[in-house]
Amino acid sequence: MRVLLSGAAGFIGSHLTERLLSEGHTVVGLDNFLSGSQRNLEGFYRHPGFQFQAVDVSRPFEVEGPFDAVFHLASPASPRDYLESPIETLLVGSAGTRHLLEVARSFDARFLLSSTSECYGDPMEHPQAESYWGNVNPVGPRSCYDESKRFAEAITMAYHRQHGVHTRIARIFNTFGPRMKLNDGRVVPAFLDQALQGKPITVFGDGSQTRSFCYVSDLVEGLLRLLHSEEVYPVNLGNPHEMTMLEFALYIQRLTGSGSEIEFHPLPEDDPKRRKPDISKARRILGWEPVVSLEEGLAETIKYFQNLFAPNTAATH
Repeated sequence: MRVLLSGAAGFIGSHLTERLLSEGHTVVGLDNFLSGSQRNLEGFYRHPGFQFQAVDVSRPFEVEGPFDAVFHLASPASPRDYLESPIETLLVGSAGTRHLLEVARSFDARFLLSSTSECYGDPMEHPQAESYWGNVNPVGPRSCYDESKRFAEAITMAYHRQHGVHTRIARIFNTFGPRMKLNDGRVVPAFLDQALQGKPITVFGDGSQTRSFCYVSDLVEGLLRLLHSEEVYPVNLGNPHEMTMLEFALYIQRLTGSGSEIEFHPLPEDDPKRRKPDISKARRILGWEPVVSLEEGLAETIKYFQNLFAPNTAATH
């Protein structure tokens, strides 16, 4: 395939790019580095199947086709990033999604939108199935991300219905692995950063809120299976193994051998209390479920972050 991939320099985007290249596909990557990193692309620039354009997909852009598939992964995805860039987040979910849908329409390509479990908001249904319409505060601080993705889903379905675009929608739950940013505010890099440096591990609220963590290679497999499926409506992709944040903090302590203490801070506004995907649909339609255990995935992620810290550690000795 010849693939157009927005958000190529992001955490998930770079792993998807790597997988596509390893399978012999050609990838044209787009990114404006608002939240992505040049570091994530370093291994691809010399690959004959990779091309890159520094592009803000929220604005009109030109790209040379044809394409067999278009992946739209561009968007700030961590609370710190989208709270710092709320307007840019709304624009990439609205105008950006439309621009990429037009590319897919022009070349009769398959289009996959990376949506999010944040569409469910602070859910009143547990676990969350695709049939649940969500409980989102449309004017809260997190709404810039939640509503941008909800709009992105709506316009994706509109292009499918009105123009016959071959669209797919992935609702992605918490994903982790190498290439996450240490300072992006998400729980896995935040806890690992604090534990590896011996800083207090920050747990919000009383730590009873839950999350479910999926390793990035499992997610990428799910995205590719979804692209090649015939399912038009949203599909949850995530790991249904649920943990409280306090349990997870203690788990990180044990895995890293850290002596960090746990500090409790006030719960952020609109922070979901429970988050667990119902992946029955993905199992049934895609034959997909996660295969990498939390311990295996965290071991790889810890190694990645330890390597990031290594130059700084060496410089102080």
